[in-house]
Amino acid sequence: MPKRPDGLIRAFGMTGIQISAGMSQIERKFGIELGHDVRAIKNRKTADYEQFAAAMRSEAARMSEFYEIFYCLENSIRKLVADTMIEAQGADWWNSIRVDGPRIREPAALRRKKEIDSGITPRSEQLIDYTTFGELSQLITDNWDLYDPIFQSKTAVSNVSNQLNLLRGPIAHCNPTDELEQERLNLAVRTWFKIMS
Repeated sequence: MPKRPDGLIRAFGMTGIQISAGMSQIERKFGIELGHDVRAIKNRKTADYEQFAAAMRSEAARMSEFYEIFYCLENSIRKLVADTMIEAQGADWWNSIRVDGPRIREPAALRRKKEIDSGITPRSEQLIDYTTFGELSQLITDNWDLYDPIFQSKTAVSNVSNQLNLLRGPIAHCNPTDELEQERLNLAVRTWFKIMS
């Protein structure tokens, strides 16, 4: 089966994110403003949070770059999974045998119910939006016959996903990371797109 060109398009999109991240690093390192993201500069409301120490606000700004990378990555994987499943199984793919009930479907439904029961606005009507990073990886490897044309190796998907999941933890739980971990994250994201055909 020939490899799909979708991977090249996704890799091109991530290149822009990586360039933006690199420019942000240069701005922080040299204390300059390149103005590459005027929207982000205008939307920052640091004055609203002056009760927090300047060092903490600076660290938060530095870490926000890595949150943005994971936000884009995780949601692009969700879209890839959903689009591929819809193509193979139709609109009701979530309720098909392609999605493991006890390991993926039921935990996602419980997360949505918990949001509703807490009185907050549900983030989505789509239960895939309640899956974890690990569950997304599991959906890919469980349905490898659909994803083989997209990725070079099932083992590579598992390995890179595991590494990304480990790197995601400190970012998702508002802990700072050092430069080595930031380099590992950038490398893991690049590797993810490299293993796409």
